[in-house]
Amino acid sequence: MSFWRGRSRKAGHRATVRARAAPASRKKEGGFEIVQSQSATEGTIQLHFDDHALFHHLLGRHDEHLRVIERAVGVKASVAGTTLSIDGDEIERDLARRVITQVYELLKSGYPVYPSDIDYAVRILSANRGACLKDIFLDTVYVPANRRVITPKSVAQKLYIDSIRNYDIVFGIGPAGTGKTYLAMAVGVAALMKNSFSRIVLTRPAVEAGEKLGFLPGDLAEKINPYLRPLYDALHDMVEFDKGRKMVERGVIEVAPLAFMRGRTLNDSFVILDEAQNTTSEQMKMFLTRLGYGSKAVVTGDVTQVDLPAGTVSGLKAAQTILRDIEGIKFVLFTEKDVVRHRLVQDVILAYERTQTARGPGVRRAGRARSPAGGDLGPKEASGPAPPDLEGLGGNDSDADRQGRGGA
Repeated sequence: MSFWRGRSRKAGHRATVRARAAPASRKKEGGFEIVQSQSATEGTIQLHFDDHALFHHLLGRHDEHLRVIERAVGVKASVAGTTLSIDGDEIERDLARRVITQVYELLKSGYPVYPSDIDYAVRILSANRGACLKDIFLDTVYVPANRRVITPKSVAQKLYIDSIRNYDIVFGIGPAGTGKTYLAMAVGVAALMKNSFSRIVLTRPAVEAGEKLGFLPGDLAEKINPYLRPLYDALHDMVEFDKGRKMVERGVIEVAPLAFMRGRTLNDSFVILDEAQNTTSEQMKMFLTRLGYGSKAVVTGDVTQVDLPAGTVSGLKAAQTILRDIEGIKFVLFTEKDVVRHRLVQDVILAYERTQTARGPGVRRAGRARSPAGGDLGPKEASGPAPPDLEGLGGNDSDADRQGRGGA
């Protein structure tokens, strides 16, 4: 009897070991092998890489890239030789695997990867597990003026660049820091250098951001220059300062307030309207009807940062409703996930959106001051709802009107 009881205990022990150590699955892909051993909820994935040099770049300096993935995804990673082990829950573990293997493919393609790219990769694949990083990161905009290569950093940015290439009028709408103006400028300068257009026209409404600036000394050009400074900053980031200044002097690149566009026809031009949320419906119509033969227009803005007087309809918000069904016009919507500035900017945008949503869409901010070029001076108090025929278009409503998403 003792003999059979011993056999039973040993058999039971062997069965227990087999249940805990599920057989590992192996899959060989280009340049690495995936070995997966896991229980129902937690386990380990081992990634074996063939190229030692690429594996070193994958990890980053002092394993910096690996630490970014651990913090962002919520897994634990360890390295032994050219083998990378990932421990964690199944969903997080799969996300980390997708990020690591796709970043490795980027390195194999010759793309230089930085810690910020790892963060962007996590954001992209968190939102869409089926996304392909190579399709996004390897779509480059080459600016020959300073030999810079600019790439999209999100799905929405990729869609935005493709839309600018394929449509004559494109609206880029979303929060600050999503690359709306920067990418439009990059595509415009690259096209100008290829002689696809004869000039670039940069314009924005001269509206003060909530402050009363009062009398500004100097001639007309000096008075409006502070409003156009952000466009000059973006331009000089693409073109060397002296070369950019000469192009402005020759009229190859023109920077002007929106009011100066009236009565003109812009042929063979790449036109960018920045801060379009601060246009009125009349100004937006005026701008869009300036477009001539062989021209392209890009309109950018953030409908949550309107600085018009209370009760004034934002031309950008109105355009979303009026023009949405016109073939040949493309709207690309960005969200806080597309922010490519400091990592805290995304959190700041979310915090303000939560506060504004809690107040409800009916709550309106005090009106903003406008410059002499825009009309009224000084802040105005919110004075009730918009007229009935404009209800739902005007004011400074919450970001709830921006549904879905479109793409540093």
